[in-house]
Amino acid sequence: MASGALHKKHHARYINRELGWLDFNQRVLDEAENPATPLLERLRFLSISAGNMDEFYAVRVAGLVDQLRDGTGKKSPEGLTPAQQLDTVRRQAWHLQQEQQRIWGAMLDELEESDILLKNVEKLHHHDQEWLTTYFEKQLFPVLTPLTLNPTHPLPFIFSGGQALVLRLREPKTSHHVMDGMVVLPAQLPRFIRLPDKHDTIRFVMLEDVIAHFAKRLYPGLHATRVSVLRIVRDLDVELEEEAEDLLNTFEKAVKERRRGACIHLEVDGHLPKHLLRKLGVAKDEVVHLSTMVGVGDVKQLIVSDKPELLFKPYHASIPQRVLKHDGDYFATIREQDLVVHHPYESFDTVVHFLQQAARDPDVLSIKQSIYRTSHDSPIVDALIEAVEAGKSVTVEVELRARFDEEANIRLARALETRGVQVVYGLAAYKTHAKMILVVRREGDHLQSYAHYGTGNYHPSTAKIYTDISYFTCNPVLVDDCARLFNCITGAAVPELHAVAFSPLTIRPTLEKLVRNEMDHVRAGRPGQIWLKMNSLVDRKLIDLLYEASQAGVQITVVVRGICSLRPGVPGLSERIEVRSIVGRYLEHARVFAFGDGHELPSDNAKLFIASADWMKRNMDRRIEAMVPITDKDAHARILGEILFTNVHDTLQTWTMLPNGGWKRVEPGPTPLSAHNYFMEKASASDKEAGVPANPQPDPAEAPANHQPVSEDAPAIPQPDSHEGEGPVKEA
Repeated sequence: MASGALHKKHHARYINRELGWLDFNQRVLDEAENPATPLLERLRFLSISAGNMDEFYAVRVAGLVDQLRDGTGKKSPEGLTPAQQLDTVRRQAWHLQQEQQRIWGAMLDELEESDILLKNVEKLHHHDQEWLTTYFEKQLFPVLTPLTLNPTHPLPFIFSGGQALVLRLREPKTSHHVMDGMVVLPAQLPRFIRLPDKHDTIRFVMLEDVIAHFAKRLYPGLHATRVSVLRIVRDLDVELEEEAEDLLNTFEKAVKERRRGACIHLEVDGHLPKHLLRKLGVAKDEVVHLSTMVGVGDVKQLIVSDKPELLFKPYHASIPQRVLKHDGDYFATIREQDLVVHHPYESFDTVVHFLQQAARDPDVLSIKQSIYRTSHDSPIVDALIEAVEAGKSVTVEVELRARFDEEANIRLARALETRGVQVVYGLAAYKTHAKMILVVRREGDHLQSYAHYGTGNYHPSTAKIYTDISYFTCNPVLVDDCARLFNCITGAAVPELHAVAFSPLTIRPTLEKLVRNEMDHVRAGRPGQIWLKMNSLVDRKLIDLLYEASQAGVQITVVVRGICSLRPGVPGLSERIEVRSIVGRYLEHARVFAFGDGHELPSDNAKLFIASADWMKRNMDRRIEAMVPITDKDAHARILGEILFTNVHDTLQTWTMLPNGGWKRVEPGPTPLSAHNYFMEKASASDKEAGVPANPQPDPAEAPANHQPVSEDAPAIPQPDSHEGEGPVKEA
C-alpha cells in the first residue's frame, strides 16, 4: 500500500511538518499489513502506530490548538495558518485512525486462524462463565468504582490515555431510564483478560465487556446497557520558565500540572450523551468515532510468547571481537585503535562495561556524562554511583526537558545527588542533547582521557531496538573537545573546539560549508555527492541549501526515519535529491553525514561525521549537540563503507519519497537487501570467527531474496519520541 495520501501540492517548496509526521506513522501502520512480517509483530506495529497517534495529539495537535486559541500562531513555511493546519491534520489523523480500525478488524480473523481468539463474553460456555465470575469478584470488583452521571456527582477526572465505560441504567421492570453510569477502567488492569487455554487455543475477553456483563453487581437493582467506551488524550506539553531560580523544583511543579491538561482528543465507540460531552469540555471536532475499539495501542497485550512462530526469531547481540581479544579491557582496546559499536547488532553492554571498568579502576580519576534518557533501573546509573563511592569525581548532566521522561529524570537527578554525584542541569535556554562520556585516567606520569560519543541515548532498553552508533576514542583532539564541551555545559562558557562541531554555534555553519564545498567540486568538474542519515529533516535553511546543491549538480541521498519537509525529485529544484526511509524490525536512529569531497561515495577520502543532531531548527539553534568527525581509517570504513552504504542500498524495508510528498515501497529488485538482516547475520557470523572481523562492504546480492525479518523485543517505532514531534514520537 502506498503511504502518504496527504496530497500536498506539487508547487509547494516544503512539506508541512505535521503532515510529514502523519506520513511517517502511515508507513509504520503499513508494516502491520506487510506479509513478510510475522503476525504478532504486525500486531505490534499496529499498536505502535496507535501509541504514536496519542503523542501526536498530546503535543503537535495541542500546540496548534494553543496557537489558535491564543491568536499567536504564524503561518507555516507552506503558507498555512494554524486553523488550516489543524483542519488538515485532523482530517488526515481521522483517516489514519479509521485505517487502524480496518486493520484491527482484519487481524482478528488472522488471529483466530492462528488459535488466538477474542471471545464474546455473552456467548461463553458455562465453565468459562464460572471462571469469569470468580475472576470478576476477586480481581475486578474490589478496584472498580461505579459512578452516576448527574448534577450531584461531578465527572471523575480521567488521565490522558484513560478509558471509561458509559452505561445506561434503567428500571428492570419498566425499562424507564433512570440515569447514566460510568466506570473508569483502572490503568493497572489488563485490557485483554486471558481465559484458561482450551485445546491449545489462546482466548481473551475485553475488560469493558466483562464489566458490562457484571454491571448488576456494580448497580444493584438496575438494568445496565452498554452505551460506549470513551478514551481521552490530554494536552501534555510542559511550559518551563527559563529564568527560574530552582530549575529542578520549577520543572517538577510543571510536570505535575501537566497531568491535568485540557482534553484535546476524545475517542468513542458509541454515542455519548450530550451532557457528558459538555462536562468533558470537548468540541465536536475533537471527537473521533471508532467502529471497532478505542485505544488500539492496547492490542500489544495480545502478543504472547506462547506463539514463537508468530514472532521474529530472537536475536542476541554480542560484545565486539576486538574487546574480547583484550579480555574485556576497554582502555586497552581503545588505546590500540578507535572502537565503533553498531547497536543493536552489537550489544549496548559495551557502553555499560566501559563505565563499570572506569568505576572500578583505581587509576581512573573522574567521569563525566550527559544523560538525556535512560531506563529506571539503568546499570549505567549504578556504575556512576559505584564510581563516586570509590572516591572518583563524577559529574552528570541530567536533561530535565526530555519530553515524557521528565519525571524519570527528576527522580534520577535526586537519586544521583543523594549518593554524592555532582548533578548539573545544563543551560536553561538550551536542552543538552549531546551524548557524551569522558573518563580521565592516570597512566604512568600523565593523564589519559577516553571519550564516548553516541548517536543515541544511554538507555539499555531502547538500545535493543534502536539502530545507533557508539564511538570510543582516545584521540587527543576529540577527547579535548569533549572536555571543553562539558565545561560549556557546566560552566556556561563558550567553548573553542578544534574538530567537533556543536550546536547552537558551529554545526549549522559547518554543514553549510561542507555542502557548498560539494558544489565547488562540481563546478571544478569533480564529483559532488552527499549521503545523509537522520531522523528528521525539517530545517528550512538547510533544505534550501540542499535544493541549491541539487541545482548545482550535487547528487544527494537522504535516509530519513520520520519527518521530511524537503520535496525530492522536483525538476529545476531537487531532481538530484533522493529521499528514502527504512521502516522495519528496528528503529533507525543514527545520525551520519558523509560528503564525497570530490570523490564518489563511498570513498576513503570522504568527510564523515556522526552526530546527536537531526536537521531541525531546534537541533541547530536551541540545543547542545555534538557532530564528531570520523578520521580513524578503520572507523571511517566501517561507518561509511558498511553501515551507511547498506542503509542507502536497502531494498526490502525501504520507502522512497515522491515529488508530491507521498511515499511508495522500493522494488526489491533482483538482489534484495535488508539492512537489518544483513547486520544481524554479519554480527552472528563474526561471533564464530577467530580474530577481528574484516568489516567488508556489503554486496546487495548477499541478502537472500525471501529472507524474513527477525526480532527480539519489539519492532522499533517507539512511541512518538517524546517527543517534540519526532516520531516514535519520542525525541531521542
